[in-house]
Amino acid sequence: MTRPAARPALDSRIPRRIDEILNRWATVGMAIGVVRDGRLELFRGHGMADIESKTPITEDTVFRIASISKTFTAIAVMQLWQRGLIDLDAPANDYLRAFKLIAARPGFRPATVRHLLTHTSGLPELVKPSRTLGYVFGESYALDESVPALADYYGRGLRVTAEPGTRFTYTDHNFSTLGQIVEDVSRLPLDRYMREHIFDPLGMENTDLLRSERVSPMLATGYTLATRGPKPVTDRQWLTAAASMVYSSPRDMARYLAALMNGGANEHGSILEPETLSMMFEPQYRPDPRVAGIGLAFDRAALGGHRAIGHEGILPGFNSQIWVAPDDKVGVMAFTNGARLAMLWLPGETATLLSLTLGVPDDAIRTDVPQHPEKWGEICGWYPFSGALTDLRARAMMGAGAQVFSRRGELVLRIVTPIPIAYRGFVLHPDDPDDPYVFRIDASHFGMPAARVVFSRDQDTMRICVDMLPVSLVKKPAGKPRRGRWLVAAAGALAVAGVVTAVKRKVSR
Repeated sequence: MTRPAARPALDSRIPRRIDEILNRWATVGMAIGVVRDGRLELFRGHGMADIESKTPITEDTVFRIASISKTFTAIAVMQLWQRGLIDLDAPANDYLRAFKLIAARPGFRPATVRHLLTHTSGLPELVKPSRTLGYVFGESYALDESVPALADYYGRGLRVTAEPGTRFTYTDHNFSTLGQIVEDVSRLPLDRYMREHIFDPLGMENTDLLRSERVSPMLATGYTLATRGPKPVTDRQWLTAAASMVYSSPRDMARYLAALMNGGANEHGSILEPETLSMMFEPQYRPDPRVAGIGLAFDRAALGGHRAIGHEGILPGFNSQIWVAPDDKVGVMAFTNGARLAMLWLPGETATLLSLTLGVPDDAIRTDVPQHPEKWGEICGWYPFSGALTDLRARAMMGAGAQVFSRRGELVLRIVTPIPIAYRGFVLHPDDPDDPYVFRIDASHFGMPAARVVFSRDQDTMRICVDMLPVSLVKKPAGKPRRGRWLVAAAGALAVAGVVTAVKRKVSR
């Protein structure tokens, strides 16, 4: 019997690339790992898990992985789907017993389980705008406080404010609702369900939805980088636990990535059938077929022709990112317990690291595709962001909208936002010789690879879509807005920036 050929060793440039990441971005502590063929092949622990006790970062340091929690909740839902207990295209209300989803307008189609998994349910980012200026939007509680049940917090129910299936709005409340569905269908508390059906089968011994003895002894302290150095963050617990509360270690997350790249199983056990996991990775919603879109909870990307799925996590004091190339059985992960603006640079830095691991070049700006200025007239104009003012994550990226215009013989995309880099604009570089409506922008200012931007026409409507976020903006028929509209748009963006700044100040106290 012949043995399979040994896989080549990791590219020697990968440790150097990790050193470059640590040099570019100051972090209190950071863990970076590369997983191949089901095992943690490379691990780098940098800095401190806790400054006061001088505890270093190790493979067993426990981080708050924040929104990566959503992928575990999605897997729990798909386990119930495999058992025939949930229909993804049935109304979510068919399974909810604790509360209901309530349409804000007559005639809205029912929000389905699939809509919740793809952030297209029509639920808003903030369900109680009056609490926006509270500590982290009023949805977190001190560790010694009692967190209300979702049924009590949501009252009569959650209002669906947009037609389900028509708009992407990233919100934790999609996944808190899915967590409630898991509890209502399985008749088990969500933390117990996850331990028994996901964490324990995969050998994730130091992972939990609660701050239990499984995680507390090795839990890292979260920090902000203040003007006088690192400052500990007051840790909190979240109402939307199913969306944001999982604790885990690099060692355990390597086991999770191993399962994601091996059809739902690792050396310890199995959590999903391969066909189910593959379906989760396929595009379930995308505003344009030329962009990657989103799967069932998982973000999607194409790195040099290689399929990649992942998710980011953001909580005060903690940032995290996972990427997996399932067809290549390779993945990368990174966790930090104190870094400035990591939500902007961590996804791109880790995607670039995965590209290097795959042996493909970074997505570079092409110089061999000709310009088509004859198309600029229909492309140039004002593309307002039409979502609610309280859709803060989308507004953090898209501001009040986008303007496309010609400057010094180049086509430029400007985001109407108080962020100077975005407002100065990005040059749109042609990216497809067969499609004059496909471009790339250089997003290296954010530590990110080049991002794809596409334009599409539907009868008399022109749309723009950026690959970094599966939303589309519709061009105003009148083209460039009058000065009064610009002032209103800028004021709206500044108002959102003020809210975010106020919240950040509260978080850092």
